[in-house]
Amino acid sequence: MGAVLGVQMTIAQPDKSASQPERPALSSLLWVAALIAVMTAMRCIFAGTLDLRTDEAYYWTWSKESALSFLDHPPMIAWFIRFGTAIFGDTNFGVRFAGLLAMPISQLLLADIVRRVTRDIRAAMLAVLMMEATLYYGLLMAKVAPDVALIPFELAMVWSLVRLNESGDARWWLAAGLFGGLSLLSKLTALMLVPAIVLFIVVPDWRRRWLRSPYPWAAALIAVAVFSPVLIWNGMHDWASFRFQFVRATATHDFMLRTLGDYIGLQFGQVGPILLPVVLFGVGLTAWRGYRHRDPVAVLLSTAVLVPFGYFLWKSMTLRVGDTWPMLIWPLGFAAAAIDFATRRREKWPAWMEKSSAFWVNAAIASGLVLVAAVFLYYTVSPWNFIGKTDPIGGEAGFAQVASRVEGELQNSGATWIATDDYRIYAMLRWHLKDRVPVIQINERSRFMDFRDPGLDVITGHAGLYVAREPDDASILASTTAVLTPLGQVQRIWRGRVMDTYVLEKLTGWTPDLSPPPDSPLYKWRKLADGDATLPRDGGRRLALVSR
Repeated sequence: MGAVLGVQMTIAQPDKSASQPERPALSSLLWVAALIAVMTAMRCIFAGTLDLRTDEAYYWTWSKESALSFLDHPPMIAWFIRFGTAIFGDTNFGVRFAGLLAMPISQLLLADIVRRVTRDIRAAMLAVLMMEATLYYGLLMAKVAPDVALIPFELAMVWSLVRLNESGDARWWLAAGLFGGLSLLSKLTALMLVPAIVLFIVVPDWRRRWLRSPYPWAAALIAVAVFSPVLIWNGMHDWASFRFQFVRATATHDFMLRTLGDYIGLQFGQVGPILLPVVLFGVGLTAWRGYRHRDPVAVLLSTAVLVPFGYFLWKSMTLRVGDTWPMLIWPLGFAAAAIDFATRRREKWPAWMEKSSAFWVNAAIASGLVLVAAVFLYYTVSPWNFIGKTDPIGGEAGFAQVASRVEGELQNSGATWIATDDYRIYAMLRWHLKDRVPVIQINERSRFMDFRDPGLDVITGHAGLYVAREPDDASILASTTAVLTPLGQVQRIWRGRVMDTYVLEKLTGWTPDLSPPPDSPLYKWRKLADGDATLPRDGGRRLALVSR
């Protein structure tokens, strides 16, 4: 560990030649390579041993479909999962493999961005170490999500623009357009990078050249063409996914100190209590230099961090910001901070300031690596549950016991299919049962547009098994002819703690409509901007249609 941290300490030494590439000692390179290998092994173990979280299982269900896009997100995450499961099968590791592969690709791009700007391999290593020392990426890149697919493509787009700045070759715009389109195919939050790209064009002195050049406009057309599957799908479905996602951008609520505190605390926890201020300080200085000297790359990197960070900070005053939403920000922040660190040395800041900076960078990386290792050991080795029901991973683990009970009740009750009112239960049952039995979410059918036939031949006219989280409100079935007969309950337990209880009921007298009209209560999606975006549960016990 000391040799690895020595990489950062040497950066603070006086600059001998800014014109020559600066290289660390071979021993430092070997230490960093060994550290990355260990961290990669940790992510692989984490990916292979931990239960899928509900959203991961939900995205896995997408990978089994041939839809052009989906209500919640563009299709890239489904393609990532399909790639991994084609190699490793429908296993935890197979679902997460492409995300694991995205990490080293992202690190290579990040390192090359910093190296090309600073001509300093030590600064490039510093950026890579920052990424490893951050819980967001050092461990949670093993958790497959649209943001994990977005990160390598956004870095590839920025890398293309750095190559453009370095060479002046306008053809790099075309590569940037390609990777920009792939970023949009991963997650719509890639749109938050547009202000940075616009300012990359108009702030530097080259603005007239690029505004008059056909290449930036061709890049925009390429991005739109690559993104076209999402546009086509939305055009066929009344722009559903755009309306679904952009409700957050237009929602207005009263100021909530809790959600603001949650967002700030989340960034400190997942980026690092020391690394977060170190990175923000570096980004701030990069922005100051960039706009003062009209430096294209500095403007690009700093704006790509500050605009999304500021937007999420603003939205967090009235709305809970999801844990993965800011993941697109920080790799670019690491690049900006590493570039700033090397630049300050060349600007010959006072020695005490350089020494202080080196100390805080070392402390940030050391503490971050310890935190990542501690979290890894807690989830893979420790038998304890220190956080209770609020544990972010344990809160969704242990569903296999629920699936096993559900499979047993299917046989006992004679039901041939499963019904639920929650996409999380739908996804987890499909994952654990591997589609041996049709699983239908009877409401929010807008989530399943263009999905294949789940097996109507064994659903129509047959009894189903209704599974819902307790307390359950079955009012969604009030307008139907369904009759529910209680069969019992099953608990989901993780490390000795009951995390959830589910009701099991036999459903008869009704066949679900898999394609209800948009005005049907069975079609509509839940409102994403209502408080914490969880499904309302009033605890009321059942309806008159329920047979006891």
